[in-house]
Amino acid sequence: MTDLSLVVLIGSTGSGKSTFARRHFKPTEVISSDVCRGLVSDDENDQSVSGDAFDVLHYIAGKRLAAGRLTVVDATSVQSESRRGLVRLAREHDVLPIAIVLDVPADVCVARNAERPERAHLKRHVVDRQQRELRRSLRQLEREGFRRTHILRGVDEVEAATVVLEPRYNDKRHLTGPFDIIGDVHGCRSELETLLTTLGYRLRRDADGRPVGAEHPEGRTAVFVGDLVDRGPDSPGVLRLVMGMVADGQALCVSGNHENKLGRQLRGRSVRLTHGLAETVEQLARQDERDPDFRGRVTEFVASLVSHYVLDGGALVVCHAGLPEKYHGRTSGRVRSFAMYGDTTGETDEYGLPVRYPWAEDYRGRAAVVYGHTPVPRTGWLNNTLCLDTGCVFGNELTALRWPERRTVAVPAERVWYEPVRPLRADAPGGLDGRPLDLADVTGRRTVETAHHGRVAVREENAAAALEVMSRFAVAPGLLAYLPPTMAPCATSSLDGYLEHPAEAFAGYRADGVRQVVCEEKHMGSRAVALVCRDADTAAARFGAPAGVTGALHTRTGRPFFDDADVTEEVLGRLRDAVGAAGLWDALDTGWLLLDAELLPWSLKASGLLRRQYAAVGAAARTVFPGALAALEAAGARGTDVGELLGRQRERALAAGAFTDAYRRYCWTTDGLDGVRLAPFQLLAVEGRSLAATAHDEQLALIDRLVAADTSGLLQGTRRLLVDTGDPASVAAGTDWWLELTAAGGEGMVVKPLPAFVRGPKGLVQPGVKCRGREYLRIIYGPEYTRPETLARLRVRALGHKRSLALREYALGLEALDRLAAGEPLWRTHEAVFAVLALESEPVDPRL
Repeated sequence: MTDLSLVVLIGSTGSGKSTFARRHFKPTEVISSDVCRGLVSDDENDQSVSGDAFDVLHYIAGKRLAAGRLTVVDATSVQSESRRGLVRLAREHDVLPIAIVLDVPADVCVARNAERPERAHLKRHVVDRQQRELRRSLRQLEREGFRRTHILRGVDEVEAATVVLEPRYNDKRHLTGPFDIIGDVHGCRSELETLLTTLGYRLRRDADGRPVGAEHPEGRTAVFVGDLVDRGPDSPGVLRLVMGMVADGQALCVSGNHENKLGRQLRGRSVRLTHGLAETVEQLARQDERDPDFRGRVTEFVASLVSHYVLDGGALVVCHAGLPEKYHGRTSGRVRSFAMYGDTTGETDEYGLPVRYPWAEDYRGRAAVVYGHTPVPRTGWLNNTLCLDTGCVFGNELTALRWPERRTVAVPAERVWYEPVRPLRADAPGGLDGRPLDLADVTGRRTVETAHHGRVAVREENAAAALEVMSRFAVAPGLLAYLPPTMAPCATSSLDGYLEHPAEAFAGYRADGVRQVVCEEKHMGSRAVALVCRDADTAAARFGAPAGVTGALHTRTGRPFFDDADVTEEVLGRLRDAVGAAGLWDALDTGWLLLDAELLPWSLKASGLLRRQYAAVGAAARTVFPGALAALEAAGARGTDVGELLGRQRERALAAGAFTDAYRRYCWTTDGLDGVRLAPFQLLAVEGRSLAATAHDEQLALIDRLVAADTSGLLQGTRRLLVDTGDPASVAAGTDWWLELTAAGGEGMVVKPLPAFVRGPKGLVQPGVKCRGREYLRIIYGPEYTRPETLARLRVRALGHKRSLALREYALGLEALDRLAAGEPLWRTHEAVFAVLALESEPVDPRL
């Protein structure tokens, strides 16, 4: 029997149902009506509570079936009325109802009851009545809805029986791939050959040169989402190739609605020859002359296709038209119907076609669902679902998903083979529709799929904190395209007097296999992201900006930098002029660009923090130490031994002075935009392209052009040095550069892999680490942090969580930029941006 089913034991009282259940099933799998009577009334033989007892039985059975557990009902079930509810329960949970009938002679049943004190009172006529009802039942079990019926006649057959649990046809969880999942082919045999070759498969051909199989040298398995046939030029060729791959164990295939209809036609059913079926029938007729057996093989193949497969330990579901989580691994007519046809709203569109129900928008399942059926112009993940039907037969592309890599590969159609009734649209279910933002997309516990770091989880409490900031303080979501990730410091230095030193930064990247790094001057200001549009019309059309708004300038938490919108527009105007003068609009072929930058001075946005925290410490020191030192010096002059104490206080006074000098370097007076500087250091994205993975030397060359073209005095360049981490001389030069930079009052430097995006042996490599100067760190760790005993304590820094957070936020930022550049709708970009903000509320040492 199937391993997920509702098993109903049927037999008279005393036929041995409970003994059979104990012998062949786990105790937890069996639900006994007698036990349920006992739960209700404390008496397992109290027939007066049978109604309530069966309510309990049905409730428990329903919960087990909902959880995907085999369930066995131990009750007489000799009456059709008692079985009807159980069959209905199986159908509600989309599992197979299976009947096991214990047809034991009445004399045996009576004798067994007589041996059981609690059943000794039962009269013979009760057993005889149940036997008559059982006989009538045997002829109608299949009509009642039982998919399988096993009748064990006599005591010997009951004793000799064995129970074998078979996996469902759709249960392939033991197959872990890797897989190449291929979208709707629709008779495009040539494009399928090209795609398989691109994926690395080696085609096998027959004597006539026709492809009859394919094998991947690395053992990958192809999985077809159905709709192999109709509309295209060579449906028999596609069938021949796929059938060969399936027969050789190189592929799996699920049934599409077109295979289902073709199968009915091949079996002689009356079907309408529409939607390309006429072409397939004609193509098959031409095959009959060359290969008379081919039609029969196709009929058998189509009949063997299942509705969906559950693969890779349950992490992947492949079907034709999509499948809600409650149907995964289930077996019923409605599961098969949904998997092949999807669901509709009951409406029709302007082309007379049914409007598909957007099931993927509501999907929140753990398994990724990969499907086809509804053509979309491009693929895109939506709530862990992916539609692979990119309309090859309509002249677009044939697309495959590589699993577990989650990377799509597509080849263009050779031509338009069939004119679509409805143009391909991104707002088809499973496509990338432009629906408005929805609170449900960002609240609660969430996971965001990223191309470069897998699934990133966001806890419910972090999402709530982000919602507070986003809804009250942030710029409009349409203008909030990106939030920068946090940055981890380099590993802690063991050198005397240093907490951070370039040696650790260079060694870290060297260990990750990164030879070329760029050391960039770290500007001590406030992180800023600038969205600059060519004009207000571009901002309105691309980002939904209100009238007169040409972009945005916001902090790393999404808040506007300036309360006055006119000041923001003035900054954007100066940036726009510099972009135009540098020729970047045309060079990058864009009407907008996104910049990562630092806004100076630090005091511009941190004046409150400076007054409350830093200046207060400096003022207190300047007030206390002169008097304290004078008193100690006077005491020493009188002969009191205060030498050690005086020396310690002088050290403290010098440290306090150094602390004050450290923060004052980053403060100066501004008047409007006079004195304000913006130091861009990375171009993030332009129309149609994310630039986040562009090598830093190329990035900085573009930034240099931008800064050089600025005539307003707003923009400031970023000094840098290239270092080879494997060359001791180059490493020494990088260290000297940092020492000179920090000795002159600089905050420090950021060390980044030159290629920008690097994946090492252990996964994604940190996009950058900060290496802060010795004097600057007084601001962070306190005036006296350089004392040996304090440094020894501070060196015990837990960097793991900070590094993990930096990588997760970096991956989310890359994902947001990829979605933005690809023209995906706002809610998709906002999902990743919101997640970055949510992760910012994770508890982490703020000094890091």
